[in-house]
Amino acid sequence: MAKSVTIIEIPEIKKQKLTLNIVGDTGLITHCWAEKAIKEIQEKQAGKPKQGKKPNRDLDEDYRASLYWLNEHGMFGFKAIAFKAAAVRAANDVGVPMTLARRWFRVPGEFVPIEFDRIEMRTDSVKIGQGTTDLRYRAEFVKWRCKLEIEFNASTTNAAQIVNLFNTAGFGVGIGEWRPEKNGINGTFHVE
Repeated sequence: MAKSVTIIEIPEIKKQKLTLNIVGDTGLITHCWAEKAIKEIQEKQAGKPKQGKKPNRDLDEDYRASLYWLNEHGMFGFKAIAFKAAAVRAANDVGVPMTLARRWFRVPGEFVPIEFDRIEMRTDSVKIGQGTTDLRYRAEFVKWRCKLEIEFNASTTNAAQIVNLFNTAGFGVGIGEWRPEKNGINGTFHVE
């Protein structure tokens, strides 16, 4: 009996680029990991002894440390991967497995520059540890927008689907702190 041979044909990848004009519908709350916090965690993991009583918190320093500084002249950004993660999460809402959506597109680079009308300092209470409440001082971009560069595989999706996916992400998932995915109202956006 002759063996049957299955031939698999792999289509050529069709890379395309798309620029999305993202407009924030609600404030974008940032929470960059401060160098000070990272150092404290590293010291704890290395088994270094604690440094006695901590000095009083500098609220303005906490606020400034919550921002993703792109330069020293007040140019700020947000993690590019946060936009991708929101869109991948939204794919699940429209019946597309997240593992599949993750492979459809990329948001290149580490940061996306954010344009904004103003920045405000927020004071939010947060739960840490075993029900303990603490205060966080973070930045909120008011009336923000950005240009999001997308690379996608046109063999698996198209520009219209990418736009729809990001609109779904902006409505139901969001980015940043206190976003809809985390029972909040901030970080929502739409594609202009």
